[in-house]
Amino acid sequence: MARTPGLSVRLKLTLSYAGFLMLAGALLLGAVWAFLLRYVPDRMMIIPGSTDFDMTGPFPIRSKLLEVFAPRAAVVLLILLVVGLLGGWILAGRMLAPLNRITEATRLTASGSLTHRIELPGPSDEFRELADAFDAMLARLEAHDAEQQRFAANASHELRTPLAITKTMLDVAHNDPGRDDGDLVERLRAVNARAIDLTEALLLLSRADQLSLARERVDLSLLAEEAVETLLPLAEQRGVAIESTAEAGFTCGSQALLLQLTTNLVHNAIVHNLPAGGTVWITTRGDGQRAVLTVENTGDRVSPRVVSTLTEPFQRGTERVHSDHGGVGLGLAIVKSITKAHDGTLTVVPRLGETGGLRITVDFPAAP
Repeated sequence: MARTPGLSVRLKLTLSYAGFLMLAGALLLGAVWAFLLRYVPDRMMIIPGSTDFDMTGPFPIRSKLLEVFAPRAAVVLLILLVVGLLGGWILAGRMLAPLNRITEATRLTASGSLTHRIELPGPSDEFRELADAFDAMLARLEAHDAEQQRFAANASHELRTPLAITKTMLDVAHNDPGRDDGDLVERLRAVNARAIDLTEALLLLSRADQLSLARERVDLSLLAEEAVETLLPLAEQRGVAIESTAEAGFTCGSQALLLQLTTNLVHNAIVHNLPAGGTVWITTRGDGQRAVLTVENTGDRVSPRVVSTLTEPFQRGTERVHSDHGGVGLGLAIVKSITKAHDGTLTVVPRLGETGGLRITVDFPAAP
């Protein structure tokens, strides 16, 4: 935004300091003058030979006092003006030095640099609180920027993979005219389906991040039942048992997105489980303040370091699952975005015990 040039804050503070000092000095001199006038008579008699004044009769002492006092008062005010300007300029510079560092950091941030920090020294005051808040904001921006760069790189890699596979299969078919086209078509259908799933997941992730949701009263227990009913054939196919304890837990939000969140959690719990004999536990509850959904599963042991990265896009706790239901690595990233859009809290921790697995809890504000 174009702005007309104006006085600097340092100059304004200097003039304010000098003006205040002049006003205080003028008030003090005025008080002294009023005090003197109170005890000095307007005229007095001078006896010849008793003073240095060579005159007789009444003497106008107030007029003489004013002649002596006024020039000296003007000199004092002039000195106060000079001291106020010099001292105010120095004091203003010292007071605004932290602000100059913050301004420089802001310019660096505007130019694209997110690695610098102000790190203002000294005890806590308003400027240091502002600098610390700015440093915290830079840290969050840097982490978000790094996450977005990883997301873009991973998304490019994931989208390139099915295209590269498709190209390879078409090249093989082109070089081998006698190859059975039926097998090629089925493999191309599978690769294309994966590319479509990935694209739809990316679109859903983008929509969940927009935070513009049509909110309604939603019961998490009903969503859990629907997700279990939908994924029960997959669980039976993989030999995974599902145990559900559904108590009413009402929250406000998008039913479609919350159902997607629940389905993603249950799907991940089924797919990333033991090869056989695994179990998934689903619990919903509400207490008037919060509505909570918890999904636990058996499976491989996952270290806390790996758990901390599972909500990032395209991150998996185990090796890539080579199946039609392996997912695209966006399940928990979508869950995280939907949870954030609904002002909820997502907690992912490894389960203790011999069976391994994860415990994922999503905590939402209860519906009023």
